[in-house]
Amino acid sequence: MSIWKKLFTAARGAATEAGEAIVDNQALRILDQEMREARTQLDNAKKNLTSVMAEEMAVQRTVQELRTRIEEHEGYVAQALDQGNEALALEVADRIAEFSNELEAQEQLAQGYTANVSQLKRTIADTERNIKMMQREVSMVKSTEAVQKANTAIASKFSGADSSMLRATDSLERIKAKQQKRSDQMQAAVELQKEGAGDDLQARLKSAGIVSGGASANAVLERIKAKKSGG
Repeated sequence: MSIWKKLFTAARGAATEAGEAIVDNQALRILDQEMREARTQLDNAKKNLTSVMAEEMAVQRTVQELRTRIEEHEGYVAQALDQGNEALALEVADRIAEFSNELEAQEQLAQGYTANVSQLKRTIADTERNIKMMQREVSMVKSTEAVQKANTAIASKFSGADSSMLRATDSLERIKAKQQKRSDQMQAAVELQKEGAGDDLQARLKSAGIVSGGASANAVLERIKAKKSGG
């Protein structure tokens, strides 16, 4: 592979990595925006749910009122029949038929509202779980990204012979070496002082005749003569 081709390949690889980094950063921003929109839509869905539930309650009240009216008018029919007033009983029965038709329509409407409320509740619960799960994953991705950036920054500080961190480390090692050298010198001075004090004390003891001054040639000769005579 020619040098120009190698340079082109390297440049293309660097451009690809830079492009991917931009896309990744944009992806996180886009994901954050989508998460915000999802939470907004979830809040709107909860508001819609309360509206639907209120409408359901209103329809249920209408259903109960119609049932009460039907029961009440059935009593009127019975009373009219007891009085032998069949025409009045028929008129009331006609009103009951209207109530019954309206009741049937309202009951169907109430069933629809009930089904919608149940569906909305399930959808909202699922959406909340998905948002929480996605939020945890986004937080994990961001934390991992931050740690990796920190590690990369530290590694870059130590990379290269001229890196500032390496220079600082070398300076630290030199300071520690100088401190150790001074410590050794101080320890040596203390040892020398102790030895000097010991020699001076020994000399004064010899001068006072407390300790022997050491062996001499004459003393050794006299000791051998005495030993020979005794033998």
